[in-house]
Amino acid sequence: MAEIRLGDVIDDFCVKCKRIMNHAVVSLMNGEPAKVRCRTCHNDHDYRHEQAPPPKVDPRKQALFNEVLAKVTPTPAPTAASAPAGDPQKDAKTKKTKTKAKGAK
Repeated sequence: MAEIRLGDVIDDFCVKCKRIMNHAVVSLMNGEPAKVRCRTCHNDHDYRHEQAPPPKVDPRKQALFNEVLAKVTPTPAPTAASAPAGDPQKDAKTKKTKTKAKGAK
């Protein structure tokens, strides 16, 4: 790999744009980029080796989420074997007679 020099364009994660963007090397330390400047927003920051920072976790939200999960009890889904097997034609006839009975009232 070629030696990196000041002004070279490299990819890095921009903390302002929140994306991997083109950056210009602003300062070097021991032959490695130390500071870079985003060529899109012109923000200077430390070289991050194209790594995004870890997401911030709000402990209050996490505690509420865990509380809700603890209260939720999964209900088993009905399976085809446990469903009552009825005659669809018979069921349709009983529905018709029930609606006729309601209309006669």
